[in-house]
Amino acid sequence: MSQYAINLLFVGASFVLYIGIAIWARAGSAKDFYVAGGGVHPITNGMATAADWMSAASFISMAGLLASGGYANSSFLMGWTGGYVLLAMLLAPYLRKFGKFTVPDFIGDRYYSRTARLLAVICLIIASVTYVIGQMTGAGVAFSRFLEVSNTWGIWIAALIVFLYAVFGGMKGITYTQVAQYVVLIVAYTIPAVFISLELTGNPIPGLGLFSDYTESGVPLLTKLDEVIVALGFQDYTEDIDNKLNMVLFTLSLMVGTAGLPHVIIRFFTVPKVADARWSAGWALVFIALLYLTAPAVGAMARLNLMTTVYPEMVSDNYEQAALDPILYEDRPEWIKTWEETGLITFDDKNDDGRIQVYNDTNEEYAPIAAERGWKGNELDVNNDILVLANPEIANLPPWVIGLIAAGGIAAALSTAAGLLLAISSAISHDLIKTMINPGISEKSEMLTARISMGGSILLATYLGLNPPGFAAQTVALAFGIAGASLFPVLMMGIFSKRMNNVGAVAGMLTGLCATLLYIFTYLGWFFIPGTNMLPNTPDNWMFGISPLSFGAVGAMLNFIVAFLVSRVTAAPPQHIQDLVESVRYPKGAGPSNVH
Repeated sequence: MSQYAINLLFVGASFVLYIGIAIWARAGSAKDFYVAGGGVHPITNGMATAADWMSAASFISMAGLLASGGYANSSFLMGWTGGYVLLAMLLAPYLRKFGKFTVPDFIGDRYYSRTARLLAVICLIIASVTYVIGQMTGAGVAFSRFLEVSNTWGIWIAALIVFLYAVFGGMKGITYTQVAQYVVLIVAYTIPAVFISLELTGNPIPGLGLFSDYTESGVPLLTKLDEVIVALGFQDYTEDIDNKLNMVLFTLSLMVGTAGLPHVIIRFFTVPKVADARWSAGWALVFIALLYLTAPAVGAMARLNLMTTVYPEMVSDNYEQAALDPILYEDRPEWIKTWEETGLITFDDKNDDGRIQVYNDTNEEYAPIAAERGWKGNELDVNNDILVLANPEIANLPPWVIGLIAAGGIAAALSTAAGLLLAISSAISHDLIKTMINPGISEKSEMLTARISMGGSILLATYLGLNPPGFAAQTVALAFGIAGASLFPVLMMGIFSKRMNNVGAVAGMLTGLCATLLYIFTYLGWFFIPGTNMLPNTPDNWMFGISPLSFGAVGAMLNFIVAFLVSRVTAAPPQHIQDLVESVRYPKGAGPSNVH
């Protein structure tokens, strides 16, 4: 059986499973559509939450980032993990106690303001749409490779599958589909990692293999990787970074962004009790850890495999000689040929020698060495998002492993995309239309509106996914920054400050959102439209060396400061609101999620 047929078998079987679950668990009421009936078991909800949160950025892009940047990109891992702990400890149980369907529901009632509710809807939609762009980008990468179609067709296929199971199933269908998707993605991620760790280090546990000896030379794997890439002009994989401020702010941005993500928060509204929200948060952390403890090893091993593929003699210690003898382009392995067809690997023979030169052509200190060797620039451009998906092929693993990781990569992208689209449709149908525009709308009409708005959101996300502002993890990082700067502060202050009023909340949200968007658009273009940026997105142009990906933390700080100051010079909230905050902070149980 051909590799293409095996891919179709694995991916097709997973699609049948997802759509079958959606039909079985089809939402029959608004409560089913928004919170899966409010009766999901904590372990089930923990697994669904893990799938919802571990998106294409986690499965596809994070290991690619670690592979390309090493320690410098470990902020992704630390920020996302720390943010989830922040969400589980400080937000999830209290928001569940409040007993609403959505984040704008909480903000609208807590701040007794239609303006605050509307602004929360706007923030939610902007953050979620930005996030879903990354998922569609990741899905396009996976589909284009494993179904052997163009990246454009890959994104459209992903949109169709999400439409089929998310629009009809709602939260109920999505919850049980995400359980299946978690099983698929975690098996797909860990099995190739085990094979590759065994191959390179002899250790079957990837996390331990990362710190084991490289089998071919007997030196520690990370030491070997450092030596190989330094010999090609790249920075040490384990080297520290100079811009500590940017790294700290980026980590904080991912943390507060994680804690402010609406599509993750609403998962905690699906369990019966406050205690269940805590338990499901704990289980989700366990399920997430299975992948996150493996990702650093996958990234490092992928980078080493790639380098030794291009420079086969690098497995020995004679790096100078090995660098002079890269593989001929015509002798490139089959996996490079296959990925070239997707456009995600490109080769440009700049010195016309028929060989593939991979090195850091931006390193001025390395330029004389490259010139002496007759090199005229890096010739192989490899998209970061493909490394996890290509890893089994690079390591010559069996065809069924490649089919498995195809299904896993697609599952990761689709699971989060579905959760995000549900958050968007809930904000439009429930918070905007039912609560603010037409309170008398029937439940049937409300569900129809939710499904139509989800369909529209899918079309918008697909269009934007065709022209993303960066690769999957970068785009997702922008969404985290927007959510962290706009929603996280008002959620925190809404729970822990009785003095925070509606005027302060609105002023804070506007400040955080506008400041963050302005900074992002300055470097990445207005509404991410190519060519509309006001300044080049380079470190020497960043304000105080702060990347657009890191500015969410600054936006959150501005949100907190403005909200605090404005609330102190305006009237205190009504007494019943202060009593409400008191009851949320000291929960004694909660009823089911409902519409107030």
